[in-house]
Amino acid sequence: MTLKECKKEEKADREFQKKFKFEGNIAVLTRMMVDPATTEKRGGGKNLPLRRGEILDVIQFTNKEQILCRNSQRR
Repeated sequence: MTLKECKKEEKADREFQKKFKFEGNIAVLTRMMVDPATTEKRGGGKNLPLRRGEILDVIQFTNKEQILCRNSQRR
């Protein structure tokens, strides 16, 4: 990983923490795949756009209906 890529990831992590008021280190609890049979959904606001078969990093289980995740673009 180059220095430029590393700084870009650090910036994305800071923006993530600010947007979601997340304190502490960002630790990936597990990874999950979006159901390949689902319909693709557009994101908006704090909702992540979903693509079929996409792998997501689970950061936090917030409640029964929502999970704090990030995609491969660190969004």
